Amino acid sequence: MQLPSFTLPPDCLRGRNILVTGSTSGLGRALALACAKAGATVILSGRNLAKLERVYDAIEQVGAPQPAIAPLDLATAAAPDYDHLAQVIGTEFGVLDGLVHSAALLGDRAPLEQYDVPTWCKVLHVNLTAPLILTQVLLPHLRKSASASVLFVSSAVAQNPRPFWGAYAVSKAGLESVRSMLYQELASVSTVRINSVNPGRLRTPMRAAAYPGEDPNTLPSAESVTDAFIYLLSDEARALSGQNVDLAHA
Repeated sequence: MQLPSFTLPPDCLRGRNILVTGSTSGLGRALALACAKAGATVILSGRNLAKLERVYDAIEQVGAPQPAIAPLDLATAAAPDYDHLAQVIGTEFGVLDGLVHSAALLGDRAPLEQYDVPTWCKVLHVNLTAPLILTQVLLPHLRKSASASVLFVSSAVAQNPRPFWGAYAVSKAGLESVRSMLYQELASVSTVRINSVNPGRLRTPMRAAAYPGEDPNTLPSAESVTDAFIYLLSDEARALSGQNVDLAHA
């Protein structure tokens, strides 16, 4: 679906606690900064502490609410790591109002008959299994919010698989199944909203790795799509759930 026309009120995320995975670069970094500028307390999650600290500093420099850092390497995290993160969020914040699954691995651009199996397993784990686990452990905190929003970052290859997209395409298709099932399971018992967003072609490091010969100056910036994510995280989209939002053809 495409979003209706909307206008974001100033500070539309004021008072909301939002966790963004993959917040050290690309779309995740842009979303973390945008959420902070909209008034949210952003919980920055990623595997590189030094990069997380740089995003932390960037948020503080614009005078936004003080963020928090929650390091987590989705490729290697075990159950105690997820439980610890959930415990810290419960202790420090009490409630979680938004969860954005931006972290992802591209993996190999290779034919399936030659695809490296360890890489396949790693991509599926980071892109599909880890978001499910993180959502599971954080749902109790999301349920405490009057209007919580979970956003999965999707892709065009989730709906239309293309040759040589391997584990990335499979993982994004799997995320769409998770989004649909989770929405249906929660719809009658919870106010937590579940949506996914296909941001389309963006000028990000992942896009550069996927298309090394492409001129990045021909692509929109990651910042160009953040308003749509902010809308979906805000009370303005309170009635919208269970959708795959396509920004590529907006």
